[in-house]
Amino acid sequence: MNLNRIIVLGNSGSGKSWIAKNLASAMSSEWIDLDTIHWEPGGYGVARDRLVSLQMAKQHAENNKWVIEGIYGWIIEEIQIHATYLVWLKINELECIENIKSRGIRGNGTEESFSALLNWAGSYRTRTGSSSFDGHQAIFNKFSGNKITLTSRTSIDEFLSSIGSKI
Repeated sequence: MNLNRIIVLGNSGSGKSWIAKNLASAMSSEWIDLDTIHWEPGGYGVARDRLVSLQMAKQHAENNKWVIEGIYGWIIEEIQIHATYLVWLKINELECIENIKSRGIRGNGTEESFSALLNWAGSYRTRTGSSSFDGHQAIFNKFSGNKITLTSRTSIDEFLSSIGSKI
């Protein structure tokens, strides 16, 4: 199993950053949070131009070893060809909301943007587009390499333990 280039996909608050940091550390590889590519520096207030975001993501994806994580299906669709492994965190929305509440406001966010993020996470299975549950399902189904769906903290921990010896 080739774990050199891993994409971690999932809802806001599902634990993408946490698992990606752990994988990148174990692999001694680069960790790329797609939030830093999608948003202009300084927070989550202003999105970059889509073409600029795609160009930045593709540059990272051409490297030999990385873990890229994010919710942005429209970016992942463009870079998944470079991935050797796909992890989909399919965590219950209520748990995602609780995780977001636990970590609090980030990146110069406001109460208003925090409330919007909670609503966004709660609508994962009902919203449409590439960053929705259905969008992620389509990406997962299309991916032809090694892949796994993780649905709980226990399955995430078991996955990390199982691949530790394979890195």
